[in-house]
Amino acid sequence: MSGRLRRFWWVAALVAVVGVGLGLWLSLSGNSSSGQTLPPPRARVYTPFNACLLTDSAGIAGSQAAPVWAGMQDASLKTSRKVSYLAVSGPDTEANAEAFVNTLVQRKCDLVFAVGDSEVAAAEARAKHFPAQRFVVVGSGASGPAGPASANLAVVPGGSAQQVQAAVAQTVEAAPGQ
Repeated sequence: MSGRLRRFWWVAALVAVVGVGLGLWLSLSGNSSSGQTLPPPRARVYTPFNACLLTDSAGIAGSQAAPVWAGMQDASLKTSRKVSYLAVSGPDTEANAEAFVNTLVQRKCDLVFAVGDSEVAAAEARAKHFPAQRFVVVGSGASGPAGPASANLAVVPGGSAQQVQAAVAQTVEAAPGQ
């Protein structure tokens, strides 16, 4: 073997030894007891229950939807039930909102809340077509004076934001399921 080739192999071996040594030192120093710990995990574990909210195009920022969403979140923190929302886009009509109600049913939401005139009307209309699905409409105009038209439809009456928030939280907490 020539001198150049021999020197190459010695340098390569030295670089490999230094690299392995540096890797070991870094891995061991990372586990030192310097008092530094990782923060606790931030992921939440949910029960297999999903409450969904259908809102107008303003989403959960709308004045009618905000207390409903707050109540759903309160219940989620207490029960570990998952909550989500879907804002209707496009024209503010019952026919348009019905497509979004259908989406929430297809998502297998255990409880579908609706807030807003078109959204409430759409949920009331679709409740008859999905008897196994549970719906909750929110607001003073919901279901008219005669009450719910379907057995799978409940009403949270309008009121102050605190009253609506508390009633929605109680409805999510009391819903049968996981």
